[in-house]
Amino acid sequence: MANIFAKKPLAQLLGEANSSGEGSLKRTLGAGNLVALGVGAIIGAGLFVRTAAAAAQASGPGVTLAFIVAAIGCAFAGLCYAEFAAMIPIAGSAYTYAYTTMGEFVAWVIGWALIMEYALGAATVSIAWSEYLNKLLEAFHMSPISYELSHSPFESAAVDGVMHSGIINLPALLVIVALSLLLIKGTQESALFNAVVVFLKVAIVLVFIAVGWQFINPSNHEPYLIPENAEPVKNAAGAVVREYTAWNKHGWGGILGGAAIVFFAFIGFDAVSTAAQEAKNPKRDMPIGILGSLAVCTVLYILFGHVLTGVANWREFADPAKGGEASVTYAIKAHMPGYEWLGTAVTMAILLGFSSVILVMLMGQSRVFFSMAKDGLMPRAFSELHPKFHTPYKSNLALLVFVGAFAAFVPGSLAGDLTSFGTLLAFVLVSAGVWIMRKSDPAQPRPFRAPLSSPSFPLVPILGMLVCLGMIVALDAFTLKVALGWMLLGFIVYFIYGKKNSKLQQGIVVVPTEMEEQAFIEPDRKNA
Repeated sequence: MANIFAKKPLAQLLGEANSSGEGSLKRTLGAGNLVALGVGAIIGAGLFVRTAAAAAQASGPGVTLAFIVAAIGCAFAGLCYAEFAAMIPIAGSAYTYAYTTMGEFVAWVIGWALIMEYALGAATVSIAWSEYLNKLLEAFHMSPISYELSHSPFESAAVDGVMHSGIINLPALLVIVALSLLLIKGTQESALFNAVVVFLKVAIVLVFIAVGWQFINPSNHEPYLIPENAEPVKNAAGAVVREYTAWNKHGWGGILGGAAIVFFAFIGFDAVSTAAQEAKNPKRDMPIGILGSLAVCTVLYILFGHVLTGVANWREFADPAKGGEASVTYAIKAHMPGYEWLGTAVTMAILLGFSSVILVMLMGQSRVFFSMAKDGLMPRAFSELHPKFHTPYKSNLALLVFVGAFAAFVPGSLAGDLTSFGTLLAFVLVSAGVWIMRKSDPAQPRPFRAPLSSPSFPLVPILGMLVCLGMIVALDAFTLKVALGWMLLGFIVYFIYGKKNSKLQQGIVVVPTEMEEQAFIEPDRKNA
């Protein structure tokens, strides 16, 4: 019987990075590009949507503490990612790291979980993109796209007193198509588009923080830590919107519950590691890209959460008409008189932010599929490169179909917390991998070392595992059940297809094609 916990030799991985097959991806990204990719992926749906949701559902004005808890968990995991990304500059991120530390089956588990992070994350954000496109059209007094053409067939609502049912979310599908084609065109072109978008959306976030600070009502931050026996939240009509009976609603438990919700806002910095093989100098640039983007966004998030819950009372966001997708715009229009134009600017920033998030998520997933296909765990087509652009175009096309179908026909509410689960699981296993690698291969050169992570005292990896496990437990029961079902499906796929076709199990050494050799060697010489 094949050994499902067989490990991919580190020497083979490093050989592939330096002179072999996977190096076919072009090395075109510098440290600035990587930071921009990270910020591009991080600032999006999470900041503009999940902040109000976390305040209303769990943390109240203490949502800033929830951001800090989530950031701490991400920082521990980010240090571990940075160590791996600098040591093993290979496409594939957490999947690749697990393959050489914990074996093939664990690597498969991570690869399967990353589909929840990247593919479902891109679909979720594209659905939100569609919502905000209609808001932007309304802001410019243009007719919005009809309900039927901007919602899934499983959604229905009364519009002007008339019931409408969705047919297809056409804008969500079209943005997936457009960004997938951009990724096929090339990584450098995608990075340039992302850099422009990042500049614009960060500028608008800073304007909101600066202007909104003047409208903060200190009473909205009292009490900062909501008592555990707080009254149920009611909407304007007096109906109870949400009962708070669970341990992760209000009090310190609510801070952890809020952290699990806003954690979605931090998803993306790990996507930087999927581009390790496209970095010009990965040993230096990868830690800068991962930790730099995380640091920038953490500061912005804390300030943003403080301003949003200071301008509007957290209870207001429990009303779907005031919270959810339109929470920031609502706060501006209701509590910041004279700055209605900022609401339109924020809507534009959100639309731009969503675009860059989708772009980086699609790129990250295609690189994970690329690596898995190289190892035989996914169909070979996912590792085939475009003859002109040298991008994994068939992987991008497959994602266009899969993610596009999800975006077009499935409600976005189903995937948000699943995305957090997939990311948190990957973080736990990457943190464990650093500890294991320190014990199994202590002499391996490490251009970047996570601090306080010796084999005998692995503080950072252990804290990374504990904090992220805590946020997994704090997710709602339905999400955990669906995630378990998804992982069980992944086990079935592995034993039916992955184990049977694994090149490691068959003793096959990956040999690059002539085109792949050239695609790697020429850029590498140029950057030498």
